[in-house]
Amino acid sequence: MEAMGESKKQVGVLGLGRMGTALAEALLGAGHDVSVWNRSPLKVGPLLDRGARLAATPAEAGSVDIVLSCLSTYDIQQPVLEAAAPKVLVNLTSGTPEQARGVAKWAASEGVDYVDGVIMAVPQGIGTPAAQVLYSGTETVFAAQRDVLEVLGAPVFLGEDAGLAALYDLALLGMMWSTMAGYLHALALVGTEGVTPAQFAPMASAWQSAVGGFLPGIGEQVASGDYETDVSALDINAAGLALLVETSRAQGISPAVPAALQELFDRAVAAGHGSHAIASVIEEIR
Repeated sequence: MEAMGESKKQVGVLGLGRMGTALAEALLGAGHDVSVWNRSPLKVGPLLDRGARLAATPAEAGSVDIVLSCLSTYDIQQPVLEAAAPKVLVNLTSGTPEQARGVAKWAASEGVDYVDGVIMAVPQGIGTPAAQVLYSGTETVFAAQRDVLEVLGAPVFLGEDAGLAALYDLALLGMMWSTMAGYLHALALVGTEGVTPAQFAPMASAWQSAVGGFLPGIGEQVASGDYETDVSALDINAAGLALLVETSRAQGISPAVPAALQELFDRAVAAGHGSHAIASVIEEIR
């Protein structure tokens, strides 16, 4: 949908990797005036064909209404930001909460309006209803730039601590990576007996959906600190993990994924949580 009238803005995009390119394409599709800068100009051609303007320097890309930065690392990003000297910066470079807070501190010292963001989507999802982008930082800046940010995906504001978006990002990615590692281990395990991924996937998907239903209850137990249970005590689950480790070795695959969990669960049992719910493991994580 094309941006009309005063909603049309001049937007600079720093960094044209897969994600940066997707951001620029979505902004162009919405009718914004887009300037792009990349260390290598080889990636710029298709965007220029769609109406983007090539910025010869970061400073040229920064002389616009709002700058989106999507570079590979914070170390690479910082000198680019200093050269760009933006008026309004939305930082979409992946990093740690402390790195985001560091850029926020720099932005405040330079009089730059700042919002940090993390993209919870693959490049192909940018600009679609499936994309979600988490933001934290100055709420008034977020509100003022919402018309631009909504082009990228559903914007979710988390709070004025600039590090919150990165914290949520890593927490959610940690869940994803753990789930994927567990699934790959499961595929390897059943695969030792000739079960194919296509055969196993439907049952795994249904099981994962059921497990997702446990999360609110676990969260309530963590919030209350009351780990009493009459369902499935931690010691039973720790024993189950021991069986999974033993079976993995017997079937000739690496037990690395369940072994790490077994060590954690065993520590929690040893700390006195054997009769408690799995939620009590958070005490050992903490």
